[in-house]
Amino acid sequence: MTTTLSEDDPLTLDVGAVAHGGICVARHNGQVIFVRGALPGETVVARVTEAPEHGRFARADTTEVVDASPHRVTPPCQYAGDCGGCDWQFVDLAEQRHLKAEVIREQLARLAGETPDRWADLRVEEVLGGTDGLGWRTRMRFAVDPSGRAGLRAARSHRVVAIDRCLIAAEGIDALGITQTKWPEASEVLAVAPSIGRAVALADPRPGEARVSESAAGRTFTFDATAFWQVHPGAADTLVCAVLEALDPRPKDHVIDLYSGVGLFAGALASAVGVGGRVDAVESDAVAIQGAKRSLHDLAVVHLHEARVDEWLRTPPLRRCDLVVLDPPRSGAKKAIIDRIVRLRPRAIAYVACDPAALGRDIALAKALGWRLASLRAFDLFPMTHHAECVAVLRPDTVRS
Repeated sequence: MTTTLSEDDPLTLDVGAVAHGGICVARHNGQVIFVRGALPGETVVARVTEAPEHGRFARADTTEVVDASPHRVTPPCQYAGDCGGCDWQFVDLAEQRHLKAEVIREQLARLAGETPDRWADLRVEEVLGGTDGLGWRTRMRFAVDPSGRAGLRAARSHRVVAIDRCLIAAEGIDALGITQTKWPEASEVLAVAPSIGRAVALADPRPGEARVSESAAGRTFTFDATAFWQVHPGAADTLVCAVLEALDPRPKDHVIDLYSGVGLFAGALASAVGVGGRVDAVESDAVAIQGAKRSLHDLAVVHLHEARVDEWLRTPPLRRCDLVVLDPPRSGAKKAIIDRIVRLRPRAIAYVACDPAALGRDIALAKALGWRLASLRAFDLFPMTHHAECVAVLRPDTVRS
């Protein structure tokens, strides 16, 4: 039996398992409550923040901890709990990684049909960069409130939380003094602290205003400050190493790099396949492609294509390839693209994913076409948050074929 809840209702909840999105699951009179700011096994008092009319679930924020988990700690940041950027500052780092691994396993079981115990040993690996989960974020977008003060959005809200400094921001971003500066005509400020050169701050950024340079995978990449690059200082090298190790590219291989961005994976793959090999890098963002051209111009085996991935995969005379790197947006690759990749009959697909739910859905699509999840690694590229990055390797299922 469920009861009708209203926003601001106080609830005393016994908290259950962690769920995707940095929340935990509890029940109140049979109704599912997604509770923020709680840990599995705790008893908390929470305030209802959303009570949809359908009544299938409600959302609530913890206001008081009655019985605390041993993994609960005092958040290092005074804005934690209000600012939406760090949803797990109240959890010790080791437990953060444990919970992330649980979520990945649950998503793979629920969405990809993986047996629950297959990935029992999966761990979310620590990545060097930052200190105790702080000082790592090299790219940030600050929102600007009507008074012209820069801050960060509250959780599940457009409200701007005024802050003095962000503790997960890299030192170069902190030094820009963005939150101590007035931005009277801006709606947002992009801050970038690259591994080479000075940090930059751009109000309402547009392509063409500034370039930055990053050192990764033995190369220097120079591209527009608005183009995508991983935010953790250790992410680029970590992901390149994981992809190369998993795929084991051979000399003269033909590799397709989909959603290739500014060319991080393409540059590393070029060295692996060597003369006689070929890397086709496909990216729809013109700004990113320009960065790739600037950074990879010396690599004759790399061929850059400014195109939508789904459209390029339909381009004749593409028939086969040896390997695929797939690094789609958070929403995943989806059916049409998975179908096209499988038709190319590669030896393996390395899927780089920032969302375990999208990864699980795409793995299910590949499995239905006779492929299997061969290996999986996860990396803690976003400490103090519920996010993690995965590198999954898909191979043809020889048992079925």
